[in-house]
Amino acid sequence: MNTPRRIPVVAAAAVVVVLLAVALWPSALRVDAAPAERGAVRDTVEAEGRTRVRERYVIAAPTAAQARRITLEPGDEVEAGQTVVVLDAGSAAPLDARTRAALEAWVAAARASLQAAREDAAAAVAVAEQSQAEARRLHTLAQDGLVAEQAVERAETQSVRAAREAASARHRQATAEHQLRAAEAMLVRDYQDGGLAFELASPVEGVVLRRHFESARPVQAGEPLIEIGDPTQLEVEVDVLSADAVRLRAGMPVELLRWGGGQTLPGRIARVEPGGFTKVSALGVEEQRVWTIVELVGDPAAWERLGEGFRVNARFVLDERDDTLRVPASAVFRHLDGEAVFRIDGGGARLTEIQTGLRGGGWVEILDGLREGARVVVHPDRGLEDGDRIQER
Repeated sequence: MNTPRRIPVVAAAAVVVVLLAVALWPSALRVDAAPAERGAVRDTVEAEGRTRVRERYVIAAPTAAQARRITLEPGDEVEAGQTVVVLDAGSAAPLDARTRAALEAWVAAARASLQAAREDAAAAVAVAEQSQAEARRLHTLAQDGLVAEQAVERAETQSVRAAREAASARHRQATAEHQLRAAEAMLVRDYQDGGLAFELASPVEGVVLRRHFESARPVQAGEPLIEIGDPTQLEVEVDVLSADAVRLRAGMPVELLRWGGGQTLPGRIARVEPGGFTKVSALGVEEQRVWTIVELVGDPAAWERLGEGFRVNARFVLDERDDTLRVPASAVFRHLDGEAVFRIDGGGARLTEIQTGLRGGGWVEILDGLREGARVVVHPDRGLEDGDRIQER
């Protein structure tokens, strides 16, 4: 075959070879990608909780009697010392010497408890006043640049805490006074002729949280009748897994979510209770959980629509980095004894080992191995390998 006739054949063969190469050449894998960027990374734990009144007072029947109809409604305001329930005890057999001695001892113990409560309240008030004075003094010094702002913040926090402890001490004093009146009512009943009416008063100023019945009915000694409290003094009880509870500490910040309002409510861990309990999850799994008490902080007007027993979600902030290099957690995977990502280099995937730090909120902190702006493959395919051709979606 002469040369002119061979040229078309060679050209045709070259075209076929090129087409086969194009057909057999592996196509680029389409992937999702995200940049390594600077931002916040937060390690958090989230659990469901419910609100409760911090200082609740359950008024119970001091003796078996006939309770009159309770006219107060839940939500009604009451004053300290206001009669909330009236009991008609009727006539009773005289008390024997042993029972009378026991009641006299009860009264004496109640008086001693009241005296101790008064001393505690006076001490708590003194501490609160001293804390307020210290906070004012440091605030004045901070305006002149003589102390750090952190010292002022700590003093203000201590002042708020001392004021709340003083309020709690006053409530305990009022409760002790109520218990003394109940003990004295039991003792004086022995000296009454005929029937005796007990007027049970509210130990504190507040509102009716719950009444356990409405119409007149017989009640037994110790039976709860009505509950009094201040709904503006709320806290949140949250049950968390015991594995998470060991990471919580008093004073840690808390964010309260999905409570019905538009904004997130700030809170702070007041205490983590030392005892756990068993709870069966919705999937039928037994879990060990721990009650964690959260106090609301900030402007009370923000949660004025919350009441006792309302559902909230609590997000505990264990640790956070405000400005650090981060990538989506879905881009990071285990590799050998460490972790790695697939970094996009031109049109290829490059296996890149990294050192990670804090995790949370769908992000992973990058300590080493990546630069800001580098793009990484998100949700890498199991078959993806170092050097494979890829194309971003």
